[in-house]
Amino acid sequence: MSARLNSAQPYALGLFRIVVGLLFAVHGAASLFGVLGGAAGTNGGTVAAGTWPGWYAAVIQLVAGALVLLGLGTRGAALIASGSMAYAYFDVHQSAALWPIQNGGELSVLFCWSFLLLVFTGSGAFGLDRLFARRPARESGTTAEKAPVAV
Repeated sequence: MSARLNSAQPYALGLFRIVVGLLFAVHGAASLFGVLGGAAGTNGGTVAAGTWPGWYAAVIQLVAGALVLLGLGTRGAALIASGSMAYAYFDVHQSAALWPIQNGGELSVLFCWSFLLLVFTGSGAFGLDRLFARRPARESGTTAEKAPVAV
């Protein structure tokens, strides 16, 4: 059973990356363009351009989410996205209460840790990173470097 699950790991990781990237990009698009209900608390509106931190967070959400969704520069985009969600949690939510369930920060925490996971695992299957990284075996390093982290 473990062997079958291990062989499916890159595909499950790729699907996870796609879903998380899409959800993150949608948050940015809603805040910047007013689609899908608009920015939170604006009744269908947008975040004013250049306002700190909302507009900058929305740009990070849209761009980093799209890059993660496509699997292009996944680790770098995921690191920036994870950091932005850590900032959102500690700056916006933490002051209201200690636990995420109390302060409304569950989504920030889940995005933060999901993106941090992608920093360490990479894009998995279905990512554009893999198209650009295709090199002959003699150029790409040893087989130990290609082995998955999880056993």
